[in-house]
Amino acid sequence: MPRTLSLTFDDGPDELWSTRVLEALLDCSAWGTFFVIGERAQAAPELLAAIIETGNEVQLHCHRHIRHTELSELEIERDTGEALAALAELGVRPTYWRTPWGAQTAATIRVAKRHGLALVNWTIDTHDWRGDPAAVMLARARARLVDGGVVLMHDGLGPGALRVGCENTVELLKPLVAAARSAGLEVGPRLAEVGEAA
Repeated sequence: MPRTLSLTFDDGPDELWSTRVLEALLDCSAWGTFFVIGERAQAAPELLAAIIETGNEVQLHCHRHIRHTELSELEIERDTGEALAALAELGVRPTYWRTPWGAQTAATIRVAKRHGLALVNWTIDTHDWRGDPAAVMLARARARLVDGGVVLMHDGLGPGALRVGCENTVELLKPLVAAARSAGLEVGPRLAEVGEAA
């Protein structure tokens, strides 16, 4: 099996930025995995459908973007259930779950098990939410591309974002995909091929 780099996006869908990310992925013949917020997916069902129709994956992020370290197990269960119900109404049944900020507790693990969800983290963090220029993010990522892995990016503005838009993420995609392919990596959405489920 070839070494694989999985492009992942949190905090969408967003009418402007998810659309721009999809266009950038199409332009470089690449695909990604979108970890979506249930509330935002409910508000943009056509966009969610477009993500899937263009060959990308949709997986679970949350219903409301709150750290699990600030929630009880009952609250995590409720949020997860609401998100899964919202996505089910849109024809999506996630198997992977990246929690807000990647924060996990013992309760998170129990809730994941009850819902048959594999918890996913990342191996390359672009820190795009800070508004870093694409060239800076590319240099940071390039140093860690050797073995492939999972790249964390964002197609929406979540709590704590220091930027006003996701233009830097859109600008990063083409050179990042080119760098990955130059390093002999296959760029694709299937997280199971990368083996990053925790």
